[in-house]
Amino acid sequence: MKKLMNILLPAAFVLAILTSCSSVRVVADYDKQANFNDFKTFAFYKTGIDKAEISDLDKRRILKAIETELLSKGFTKSENPDLLVSIITSSREKIDVYNNFYGPGWGWGWNPYFYGNYNTVSSSTEGVLYIDLIDAKKKELVWQGQGVGYLSVSNNIDKKEARIKEFVKQIMEKYPPEM
Repeated sequence: MKKLMNILLPAAFVLAILTSCSSVRVVADYDKQANFNDFKTFAFYKTGIDKAEISDLDKRRILKAIETELLSKGFTKSENPDLLVSIITSSREKIDVYNNFYGPGWGWGWNPYFYGNYNTVSSSTEGVLYIDLIDAKKKELVWQGQGVGYLSVSNNIDKKEARIKEFVKQIMEKYPPEM
């Protein structure tokens, strides 16, 4: 029984880590006074986007994904928009250290001479993407979506683009807010 637990417990832990890494945690906030039915057109707010601290390639990927989502919701890109779209990004390195002590025990495989520590260290990058929708006439923030999830460092551009699309899609599912 103990050997079975020694196999199942780490397997369950790894499964939990893998499934949590693939998801994006999303929250949204909005101005309750805003009439979201009035917003039909959008444009990107260059001043805000230029401040995002990511590569220009990733900015373009994010903006393209946002554009795709807004167009699918019936918006039109315009020179005279109702909404301005801006983004904010941040990331942090997360390091986890697991210290497992193995000592003598009773039951299957008991060995009074087996003592020791088994340490594992893992690191991952957690990214945050904010999508801001600003009323172009009032210059006021009316909606903000935030997505938090793990980023994979990969040379596979297709996987990177897919992850960005997943982030944006899950954030934009919260727009328009249910009132």
